[in-house]
Order: sequence, then C-alpha cells, then structure tokens
Amino acid sequence: MSLASAIRSALGAAADPTIAPGQQAYMKSAMPFLGVRGPEVRRITRELVREVGVKDAETLAATSRELWDDATHREERYAASELLTFTVLRGDWSLVPYLEHIARTGQWWDHVDGIAKRVAALHDAHPGTTADLVRRWSTDDDFWVRRLAIISQLGRRDRTDRELLAEVIEPSREDREFFLRKAIGWSLRDLAKTDPAWVRAYVERTDLSPLSRREALKHLA
Repeated sequence: MSLASAIRSALGAAADPTIAPGQQAYMKSAMPFLGVRGPEVRRITRELVREVGVKDAETLAATSRELWDDATHREERYAASELLTFTVLRGDWSLVPYLEHIARTGQWWDHVDGIAKRVAALHDAHPGTTADLVRRWSTDDDFWVRRLAIISQLGRRDRTDRELLAEVIEPSREDREFFLRKAIGWSLRDLAKTDPAWVRAYVERTDLSPLSRREALKHLA
C-alpha cells in the first residue's frame, strides 16, 4: 500500500461522522470533512510516514501532491500540508510551484496559513530569490496569494526582513478584504514580539485600516 493510500485509509478509520458537519460548517467548506480533529490528522500522518519508512523528499512531496489533488475530504488536504513539514523538505525551492498551487486551489485561510512556515523556511534558505517571489505574489490578482506573501515571514523573529515586509504589505494596504487586513495586522503583531519599536514607528507613519492597526498594536502598551 502506498503512503497516500495508507493515510487515506487511516483517516477514514478515525472518522467521526458526528463532528464532521460542524467542522464543515465552521470552515464554510464546500469539501466535506471526515470528522478527524487536527491533532489526530497530524499524528496519523507522521506515524504512517515512520511506519512506511519514507524518508526522501521526492516521495514526501509527491505523496503530498497526490493527497491534495485527489482529496475528497478536507482532512486529506491537511495531511498533505503536514507532509511538507518534514525536515528533509525544509527550504526546498522545488516546492514553490506546489505551494502556490495550494494557495490558489485551497482558497481559504486554513490552507494558506498552513503553508506560511514553508515559505518562511525558503526565506532562510534562499533569501534573495524568495524575496523576489513574495514581491511578485504581493501584487497577484488572487488575494489568497497576496495573503501568503504578507504572512510569509511569520516566526522569523530577528531574521525578519523589515523592508520586505513593508513592501509586500503596500499593494494590499488599502484593500478592503478582511483576510488581507487581518494578515497585515498579524504579520506586524508577530514582528512586534521582537522589534516593537520598528512596528510602532511603521504604524505611526503608515495609513493602515483600523483592523490592521488594532491587530498590529494588540500586545503593545
């Protein structure tokens, strides 16, 4: 049995149809849920990778793409994203087209936010080319791709490229889309943990939406 088939089978066995409708309603998802909670999806996925003995980046990436594209239930896509978290794939530039594919076909915050750390790893491994990539994404017609550009440095702390962050925020700064305004505030709030002075100065000199401003300053006195 392939790794993808094993994951599908295990998710099906763990399904709880009593919670699936509520999950689907909460996520406003056209794709149905099996009724497997997030931590359990992650546990099943990682456990089966160990059991099957898959260690190479190529197989993990191919399995992830198979699960994503052939998914009939949302948990299969969560498992696809979990496969991308393995260390062997960290900073792998060949994943870029697939990460963009996830943003364009997932079209919701859980999927886009779920791959943000994969792009953050690309910033560390390929700083110049990744900066160019997120600049391109920041002006994309698809606002989910723009959201990914804005949150692509979450968790980088002192490694955050401040100028790049301001640059990718700018094309969406006046956009009325909630998920963009929230992303702007979130990215600034995250940086404020390590560089509050920069965030305060940026907010003071920049015309941000009330939502973005409130989120950015949420934990600052």
